[in-house]
Order: sequence, then structure tokens, then C-alpha cells
Amino acid sequence: MSTETDGFDAQVDSVAALGEPNRRALYRFVVAQPAAVSRDHAAAGVGVARHVAKFHLDKLEFDGLLDVEYSRPAGRSGPGAGRPAKLYRRADRDFAVSLPGRRYDLAARVMAQAITTASATGAPLRDALADAARETGQGLGRQARHTLGARPSRAAAIKAITQMLESNGYEPRRDGTAITLANCPFHSLSQDYTELVCGMNLDLIEGLVQAVDTSGLRPALTPAPNQCCVSLAAPAGSHPAASQ
Repeated sequence: MSTETDGFDAQVDSVAALGEPNRRALYRFVVAQPAAVSRDHAAAGVGVARHVAKFHLDKLEFDGLLDVEYSRPAGRSGPGAGRPAKLYRRADRDFAVSLPGRRYDLAARVMAQAITTASATGAPLRDALADAARETGQGLGRQARHTLGARPSRAAAIKAITQMLESNGYEPRRDGTAITLANCPFHSLSQDYTELVCGMNLDLIEGLVQAVDTSGLRPALTPAPNQCCVSLAAPAGSHPAASQ
């Protein structure tokens, strides 16, 4: 799941496919092999009938957990070689489902970018982290801005921002004229490195808001129990279109 572009429902459906014991065993067998495997190979490896293996392998393919390729058995070629066999291998995708939502991959990319920049330029690591977080937020903001027209209304801009925050695990909630974020997608990190992670969160969300440009939202650090340390104040008279 890339995890950024694949919807939550699709992620859950794909992972849920592994709840069936035979399907889970076949998946584990396929991913443990050094090369793509045939239905016969997988059936023998797990100890199930070929038709059972076929059903579950094709289900895993449908759910995006396995990729397929076609190849004739080694040593066979030409008109009399028969049809190429369908072979299965692990899909080249990431799947992750966490409740509540966590985005440690996003934090890792921001931090890796900051370390790389600081090492290359000699910039203070804190400054490099702020720049990397803001740049990452601007990238998310550009994605959100892409869904809007040339001259989006303030309400549409606010809605695009809250949807992007929601898709990254922040759980935005309307609270009067403010938007609170009921979840920190970097929760475990924030428990041990509160100041660092809260600063990164603020810089990231500021970058997101700036890239969308027309919302009038103002991110600020407002630490409170059981929620993200950042909230967003809406302009007077506006009605944030956030989740309830």
C-alpha cells in the first residue's frame, strides 16, 4: 500500500484475503520460494488439491497480493511445447492496515531527507528536518490542490486539505471554527520524541496548507491529550468541512 495512493477499504480487503487458512498457507509458500511457482508446485508444497490451489492463488492475484507471469517448463519450446504455465510470485506492492492509522513510513522519509540534506550541506539537522517536513507537506498540498479548479472556493480548499489529512491518518474533526486532529499518525515516535515530532507535524501541515493556498486555515501547536499536537484555526465566518 503504495500505501499513500491505495484506499483504506482496498487495503483491508487485500489483507482480509489472508484470513482463510489455505489461502494464507499458499501465500506464505509462494513468497518463500526463490522464483515464481506453478499451481502444481504450490499445491504440492502446501498439501492441497490442485483445484483448491488454483482457486486460492487466483483469489490472491485478484486481491493484488500475488502477481503472475507465464512461462513454459524448462527445456520445452516450439509448437509442441504446450501452453505456458501460469506462475505466481509476491506482488510488488506494500500492504499495511493499522487502527488507528499510522504513517511511520512518511515520518521515515522526512527524516531520511533531512539527514541526507544535513550531511551534504552541513545545515543544522533541526533546520533540515523543518525544511524536509515542509517540503513533504507541500507535496501533499499539491496533490490536494490538483483536485480543485483554477479558482477554488475557500470551502473547497478546506475540504481538500481535510481529505488529505484524513488519508494520512490525522482524523480531522470539526470543533467550532477550528479543525482538531484526533489522531497522530506518528504516535509512538511522538511519545518518545515529543518536541521533535510535534515540530515536524506543524511544519508538514503548514506546507500542506500553503500549497493549497486559498483555505485561510492557520495551523498551530495546541497540545492536548489523545490527539495530534497540531490544530487548524479557520477564518472567521467559515465552516470547516471536516469529519464529525
